[in-house]
Amino acid sequence: MKMSMGNIARRVLGRRVLGLTVAGAALVTGGAAFAELGQPAPWQYNLQDAGSPVMENIIWFHSLLLTIITVITLFVLALLVIVMVKFNAKANPTPSKTTHHTLLEVAWTLIPVLILVAIAVPSFRLLFLELDVPKADVTIKATGKQWYWSYAYPDNGKFEFDSLMAADKQPRLLGVDNEMVVPVNKVIRVQTTGSDVIHSFAVPAFGVKIDAIPGRLNETWFKATKVGMYYGQCSELCGKDHAFMPIAVRVVNDQEFASWVETAKKKFASAPANSFASAADVAQ
Repeated sequence: MKMSMGNIARRVLGRRVLGLTVAGAALVTGGAAFAELGQPAPWQYNLQDAGSPVMENIIWFHSLLLTIITVITLFVLALLVIVMVKFNAKANPTPSKTTHHTLLEVAWTLIPVLILVAIAVPSFRLLFLELDVPKADVTIKATGKQWYWSYAYPDNGKFEFDSLMAADKQPRLLGVDNEMVVPVNKVIRVQTTGSDVIHSFAVPAFGVKIDAIPGRLNETWFKATKVGMYYGQCSELCGKDHAFMPIAVRVVNDQEFASWVETAKKKFASAPANSFASAADVAQ
């Protein structure tokens, strides 16, 4: 039984569409499979997994806004379709001359106000959570320089070290020679400043992003809830090597942190600022 050219074309097109769909799903699934805590993943389209309570609230608020935006968009789309179908010149040759409708005018004033209130309340709550720094367990001073970061631990021996991008480390453009090391489930206060130009200290998994400005001391905080490596980058255009000053935060348990501090006191206290010793070696 011979098939028409139209049927053959439809089958070929259907197979190609199916193939593209399967390939797209594989790419998305593959990207999710390679996702790791504290760093971006291939083909990632959503926010990084939360590594702190602040980031958990940011993700929740983002989901709320996305839901509200989606509902509004679908509602407006439905209105446009209704207007095009029901009130075009052919379907409605004699248009209404109504100029006022009290209930409608109250509705389109009151509903947007209620939507704004629904957005404002959790927004202010989140801003307060981000800006109200609780009593800190560890304080770290992060100084942005062209083009690397320096970290000081004033409450743990007053040692300081530089953290530069390491070309031979993974992940690419995020690995560093000396990581910032912090204990898990402890409030970490980060004080930021700049030594030359404006930088920005940003770690997405912690929900942290704050400018490092010369002559000014800003502060933020985070509380890492999971042990592991977390990566960020300078988020302010600061010069030709702006893309090459990553931030690496290694979260460890209390015992490992105490051991690292004792070794770091000896390693970095009398060492010059540009020390290239690996923080991973310090922890050993």
